[in-house]
Amino acid sequence: MARREVRWERMFPDELEAAFEQRPIVYLPYGLCEPHGPLNAVGMDALRAHSTSVLAAERHGGIVTPANYWHIHEQGGYGTWAHKRVGDARPWLTALPAWMFLKNLCYHIRAVDALGFKGALLFSGHSGPHRLDVPRVLDVMRAHVSVRLFSVIGTAEPESRFPDGKGMGGHAGRGETTLLWAVEPDCVDLSRMPTDDSGAPHFAMGDYNDTSDRRLGELMVGDIVEMLAEQAAALIAEYDAREAGPALTYEDIEVIWDEEIRPMLPDFASMQTSDDGPPADSRWRANWAIPARG
Repeated sequence: MARREVRWERMFPDELEAAFEQRPIVYLPYGLCEPHGPLNAVGMDALRAHSTSVLAAERHGGIVTPANYWHIHEQGGYGTWAHKRVGDARPWLTALPAWMFLKNLCYHIRAVDALGFKGALLFSGHSGPHRLDVPRVLDVMRAHVSVRLFSVIGTAEPESRFPDGKGMGGHAGRGETTLLWAVEPDCVDLSRMPTDDSGAPHFAMGDYNDTSDRRLGELMVGDIVEMLAEQAAALIAEYDAREAGPALTYEDIEVIWDEEIRPMLPDFASMQTSDDGPPADSRWRANWAIPARG
């Protein structure tokens, strides 16, 4: 049986209207291109988020926006981490400063609210200090939009199905590799795993990748899909219990940003510069310091 199309950009207007009428839920997947070891495609974070969102929409209804591959990196703690874990290798990043990504979120939320969606699930496969900041931005936006919001950042914290109790293996470890393998098998190639200690620690690869397991990944992806479905239902119920308001304009977003969110930026976790930054000769030094703007 043919799979039902739920990818916004590949749907015809009548299909979009039918899907909206059936379940006015939208999934917004985020990630970036970033080193995830030599065995994983660099777009891992967004690939996982997008493909898992598609599965959730296919099984439970909803529409999935195109994946956004431009995300936070290089600055502050991100740069310090990358100097240690990537080194001077060409990183193939699609990076933005934190304030630009977070402001874009506001515009994305405005757009889906204006279309009349009842719930929006933001799924960022890329994690970092911003995992503390995105909820704060969403809290501000909730007061101004009718659409109800839920966000998940990282692997969506599925139950670890690995029987040895060693965990998920950290960044680009067996957990992320297993999840990507389950939803995008062409983007994982275990034959590319390093066999020695050469390179800038294996292009940010995590631990235990030799025990990655696609079948376990399918179970964990199923866990995430069901969690997303439960959240979607809760968002619809929350929306239906409220009175919808008018859609925001671009100017409204600029005012909300300048008056409510921008003043919080100095306190955001993604806007902090640590004292142990990359050395002067590191490629990661240039954007490490946080400028006084945003």
